[in-house]
Amino acid sequence: MNHLIDIMDLKKSEIEELINVANDIIANPQKYSEVCRGKKLATLFFEPSTRTRLSFEAAMYELGGNVIGFSEAQSSSASKGESVADTAKVISCYADIIAMRHPKEGAPLVAAMNASIPVINAGDGGHNHPTQTLTDLLTISREKGGIDNITIGFCGDLKFGRTVHSLINALMMYSGVKIVLISPSELKLPVYSKDVLDKNGIEYVETTDLEAVLPDLDILYMTRVQKERFFSEEEYLRLKDSYVLTPEKLECAKSDLSILHPLPRVNEISVKIDSDPRACYFKQVLNGKYVRMALIMKLLGVEA
Repeated sequence: MNHLIDIMDLKKSEIEELINVANDIIANPQKYSEVCRGKKLATLFFEPSTRTRLSFEAAMYELGGNVIGFSEAQSSSASKGESVADTAKVISCYADIIAMRHPKEGAPLVAAMNASIPVINAGDGGHNHPTQTLTDLLTISREKGGIDNITIGFCGDLKFGRTVHSLINALMMYSGVKIVLISPSELKLPVYSKDVLDKNGIEYVETTDLEAVLPDLDILYMTRVQKERFFSEEEYLRLKDSYVLTPEKLECAKSDLSILHPLPRVNEISVKIDSDPRACYFKQVLNGKYVRMALIMKLLGVEA
C-alpha cells in the first residue's frame, strides 16, 4: 500500500491490521511516541476542516513527527492557478507524506499519481473519506467487540454523504451485516451504491421512518444534511431538519445501541443525548486520531 485514496484500496486483512495497531497505540501510547521522529506530514486542505485536519496533525505530533501545510485554498498557490499535480510534485520535495482534502472528486488521486511520497485522501467532495471510515470501523469494533453480524442504520443525507458511501463499501467485507437506509426521498442512497449492495448480496432496507426501525439497530449512524452540497438554499432549508434525534425517540432503542456521527453536528442530535452512554460520537473523534497514527506508520513503513 503506497497511498490511501479509497477505502477499497485496502484488503480486509489490512483494515484489521490498522485496527489492531490503533488498539495497541491506545493501550501503549508511550511505545509509539518517537517512531516518526524526523518525518514531516504535509496537510493540504483546500476545503475547511476541524476534526480531520487537527486529528492528522495531532496524530503526527504524537508519533514524534512534524507538520507543515495549509488549511484553505486561499493560503496556497492554488489561488494563483497551480494545478493539483504540480502542488503534489512540489510538496514531495518538502515532506514525507501528504494528507489532502479537496472539494473536487478525484483530486487526491491526481495528487497520488504525481507525488513521490504517500498520499492520504482526507476527503474529496461527496466522493470518499477513507480515514473517516477507518475511524468508524475502529469505533464499531471497540464498541461491539467486532464488526460482523451487526445491524446498522444510516440516517440523514445518504445522497451526498461521502462518509456513508465509504463505510457502506467497507462493511461489505464483513459477514452478517444488515443495513437500514433512513432518509427523505430526495436524499436517498444513490442507485450505483445500491447496485453494489445488490451485487454483493448485502441485506438492506430503505425507509423514511427512523422511529419505526430504531428498535432493530445495533448502530445508528447519524449524518447532517450538508448545506455545501446543495445548489438551492430553499431545498436545503426544506430538508435540513428531516431527522432530529431526541431522548424521547431513543426510548424504544436498544440499551446497548451505539450512536455514531462523523461530525460536525448541526441539530440532528439533541445535545441532551451527549450524556447518554449510547452516544459514541466524541469517542469516535478520539479513535480517529489513533487510527490515523496507525495509517501514517503503515504508509511510512515505520514500526514501534
